[in-house]
Amino acid sequence: MELHQRIVSAPVDFGAVRTEFGLASAYPAEAVSEARDAVDAFAGSRVDRTDIPLVTIDPPGAMDLDQAVHLEKTPTGFLLHYAIADVAAVVAPEGALARESLVRGQTFYLPDGTVPLHPTVLSEDRSSLLPDLDRPAALWTIELDENAEPVRYSVTRALVRSRARLDYATVQADADAGRLHPAIAALPEFGRLRIEAGVARGAISLRLPSQSVIRVHNTTDHWQLVVEPRTAADDWNEQVSLLTGMCAARIMLEHRGSERLGLLRTIPPPQHSAVESMRRTAAAVGVGWPQNESVGRMLAGLDPNTPAALVLMSEATGLLRGASYTVLDGEDPNILQHSAIGATYAHVTAPLRRLSDRYATEICIAHCANSGVPAWVRDGLDAAAESMRRTDAVAGKLERACIDLTESTVLQSRVGTDFEAVVLREANGTRPAEIFVADPPVLSKCTGGPPEGQRVKVRLAEADPATRTVLFDFPSDN
Repeated sequence: MELHQRIVSAPVDFGAVRTEFGLASAYPAEAVSEARDAVDAFAGSRVDRTDIPLVTIDPPGAMDLDQAVHLEKTPTGFLLHYAIADVAAVVAPEGALARESLVRGQTFYLPDGTVPLHPTVLSEDRSSLLPDLDRPAALWTIELDENAEPVRYSVTRALVRSRARLDYATVQADADAGRLHPAIAALPEFGRLRIEAGVARGAISLRLPSQSVIRVHNTTDHWQLVVEPRTAADDWNEQVSLLTGMCAARIMLEHRGSERLGLLRTIPPPQHSAVESMRRTAAAVGVGWPQNESVGRMLAGLDPNTPAALVLMSEATGLLRGASYTVLDGEDPNILQHSAIGATYAHVTAPLRRLSDRYATEICIAHCANSGVPAWVRDGLDAAAESMRRTDAVAGKLERACIDLTESTVLQSRVGTDFEAVVLREANGTRPAEIFVADPPVLSKCTGGPPEGQRVKVRLAEADPATRTVLFDFPSDN
């Protein structure tokens, strides 16, 4: 099924969604003032590493640039420098900005704008790693062997300067043409090695169609549903952040003691019954799956554009339930692993957009410097973890609500129309089947009992923006 579609748009007002989820409309004036007047608390002790020719890779138009990368091939493997915006250096622990960011937890993204974790004067200006500007950063240095496995890793406070601002499409085009920026010339080889290492660890990577809502021709109120293609460059760059988070988790675990010393991102192992259910589904859709092959290896071998792959990757989302934030406090928690990654992992690479990263980075800096973890981190770790759990739940529901509203609005005038679809899951008891329509890209429920894993024609039975409901039917005459 081709994932390209005509432009089908409609006027959509996301204000009701903002109200429903109680999203703040403006940042408190006192916190904005703090952000505007903030100074680098560690200005006198930073290592000057403006000599490293870092670059950023972000979506076009993004201003909250958390990360800048420089990766080089060495005689023994690779050397990675990864600069992360040092938010803790400009947020006073007891100030209004710290209090407000604890409430917000993370940046919320809506099609018509963001509800930011920090005031934009900080997140899109003074702390953002914009090109050709000196910026305070937490600089990770990771030495890797020829298989791109980390040998040594550390993080310290530094002054850095990005040389260029790149986006994923440009990086992919440059890679295809053999003209990658020198700062990331080694990224394709590094990325491929790290992806294979992930599969070998048992990582589970899902490549389901990623729906999003975008403006049409920069108009103020017309929106369309799209499936944004994921490039190899996206996957390679993702491996830089994943590696850094894995190294951060190792630092935390290596330095565990009686005080609170860590904040991990965790997902419990898949339940055996869920894996066995996937095996039955794989057999039903004709996918061979050797008994000794992991879920991740099986999924990695599928062509993501086939109906069978869509079915299995959709079902695999059920393997990755129970995501949370786990505080290390001297005790051994029940869950340490992030099962989707196949390793222990910590969020440290997006502090402008995610509260947890500020705390986790501070712990790693302290451990690498053999100094004590600051009191504000130890005392606030439980509250930060709870803020992330709470706002993660909101973020997931918010994204779905925006997509549901756009789907139902765009499709409202097409009730009774037939569409081509792939059946992701067959009906089960009182639960309707789940389908994917490619044009426009819609994930939806479907009545009538369509057969799992098959391409079928379905009829749009309901599209109601008031309830954000879309429902298809599989006609009996099919």
